[in-house]
Amino acid sequence: MADTKREIERKYESDESGLPDLTGVAGIASVIDKGVAHLDATYYDTVDERLAASSITLRRRTGGSDAGWHLKFPVAPGVRDEIQAPLSDTVPRTLTGLVRSRVRDTALAPVVRLRSERDVRDLVDADGGLLAEVSVDAVRAERLTGEGGSAQWTEIEVELADGGDPAFLDKVEKRLRKAGVRPSASASKLARALAETAPKKKKRKVRSPQPPVTAGDHVLAYVRAQRDAIVELDPAVRRDVFDSVHRMRVATRRMRSAFRSYGKVLDRAVTDPIGEELKWLAGELGVDRDQEVLTERLTAGLDELPRPLLVGPVRTRLRTWSHARRGGSRRRLIAVLDGKRYLELLGSLDALVADPPLLAAAGGKPEKVIGKAVRKDFAALSALVEQAMESPAGADRDLALHEARKKAKRTRYAAEAAVVPLGDAAAGLVKSMKSLQGLLGDHQDSVMVREALRELARQAHAAGENAFTYGLLYGREERRAAAVEAELPEAWDRIKGGAAI
Repeated sequence: MADTKREIERKYESDESGLPDLTGVAGIASVIDKGVAHLDATYYDTVDERLAASSITLRRRTGGSDAGWHLKFPVAPGVRDEIQAPLSDTVPRTLTGLVRSRVRDTALAPVVRLRSERDVRDLVDADGGLLAEVSVDAVRAERLTGEGGSAQWTEIEVELADGGDPAFLDKVEKRLRKAGVRPSASASKLARALAETAPKKKKRKVRSPQPPVTAGDHVLAYVRAQRDAIVELDPAVRRDVFDSVHRMRVATRRMRSAFRSYGKVLDRAVTDPIGEELKWLAGELGVDRDQEVLTERLTAGLDELPRPLLVGPVRTRLRTWSHARRGGSRRRLIAVLDGKRYLELLGSLDALVADPPLLAAAGGKPEKVIGKAVRKDFAALSALVEQAMESPAGADRDLALHEARKKAKRTRYAAEAAVVPLGDAAAGLVKSMKSLQGLLGDHQDSVMVREALRELARQAHAAGENAFTYGLLYGREERRAAAVEAELPEAWDRIKGGAAI
């Protein structure tokens, strides 16, 4: 079983003078000597160091108070999420799954060994509560691949106590800087070890990415961002991090929409098969996401009702229904992410970004090529919205509004890719499409919730329970949908009037 914690720390260069006196820092009542720990850590990566390229570290460490396997993902500068697993001889399966989107089928192997003598101090407040742990680490690094270089250095590390205020680290840093201690140039020990032990022939100057110029440059930048989002969100989805499934699903939709909207830039003979696979992945992700939305809306509906109107075990039935549907979908989703089809899709996305199927229009001016594509999507959306408003109330209008909602998403995503070359006009359209998408999404959610309520009512009736509450909620959802339909004409007039692409 793996445990997760949020790690907030800062690293500093250190010379032979050791740790400056920190007793004068506001909030610190005393500095407690915790002795010296001997740490021995072996870091794992692919031969081409894919984890390090993403600032991810995977290590097996002995010594100290937290011996075991540690997998760290970057969250922000100085902030990482650390997933821990018990000590074992091989990389635990709970951790290999979390790095699979980066390493794919490539083997993980030891790349660097770090042995440290850690002189530890606890910074505590007047009540004896831990504020932070400060250590002076004498590090010896040994590269385990290639020519096997080595390095050594000393650094100071300040790690905030669990639940502590990050502002406290600013106070400590101010004192360290005053004593001549400067922040480390490396984000982690591993990053420094890899840099200082790399063979000279591998030490290459990193080139800054060039800004997009052509229409193709801008579209590819957008596609690349979605590819990166899918890969980066994979571990969060596996860990069931809040909103990660939704965000990953959106990335698949954004990319697929870009393929369709910018078919004059990227050859659809190449992108259409990839788009179908993205549609498949979005569908698998949607099983979980759709269930989340339904459960949240049904729960909110129950919360709004006075207690006398909650007839029968409605909350218990909702929890049971939701848990059964979600539990199965979670197992299925993890199996999808572990499957061959998903890995092949990631490989296809990499190949597309590395060798894009650019058409002649890709070399054109972005204002012309991209602007034309966005206007085409908006025109198609206009036709769908008008059709929906003219459709008779009921199933026909529900379906038409759902189609308009999907087209609003595509128009929004096309406009997102146009923000850099087209500026405020595209940004304004993104905002308008987001508003329209929200309005139409509320309507579609009502349609889906009413279907769920019918199912719950049938289950309740079969169990001999009173279905009154489900009917009451159904009526409320009908009124919410009707309110959206009444609001739509005025909202659409505002959007049309403000469209300036």
